[in-house]
Amino acid sequence: MEQIRVDKWLWTMRLFKTRSLAAEACKKGWIMRDGKVLKPAHTVDVGQIITVKRNPVLYSFRITRLAHTRLGAKLVPEYMDNVTTPEQLEILRLQQISNALGRARGTGRPTKKERRDLEQFIESDYGLEGGWDWLDDDGQDEIDPNPEHDFDWLHEDDEIDEIDEDLE
Repeated sequence: MEQIRVDKWLWTMRLFKTRSLAAEACKKGWIMRDGKVLKPAHTVDVGQIITVKRNPVLYSFRITRLAHTRLGAKLVPEYMDNVTTPEQLEILRLQQISNALGRARGTGRPTKKERRDLEQFIESDYGLEGGWDWLDDDGQDEIDPNPEHDFDWLHEDDEIDEIDEDLE
């Protein structure tokens, strides 16, 4: 009887893009047979059912024929049958529906409309009337060079002076 490594079979059936990704999935425990996790070098044979865990679904495939080279996508159904349970397919359908509802506003990449609105806002000088007139010629805010003047009101009140004396 002919056998093939499970990582190679996963790659030939186009379940993983590269053989090393298939081997990594085996190491992570995503590939099972009869509920037991398979290592990449484990051999599989015709008639066995291999389970592939891709969250949140557990896909199941029955091996009908073995191939030692990567198959074209049209030939894959001749070499394996998808025997995934209806419950797992329902989970997949529910996830697809929830993903189709769209992203929450403000998360992820902006839509084309949101991007255009943002560009229009930025080009209009951040929505300020009169543009950047509130800045002086050198681009700096007009700030008093002597910041002590900002706190003159603190010493005008005798009560604060008394409090300062009590603290000392």
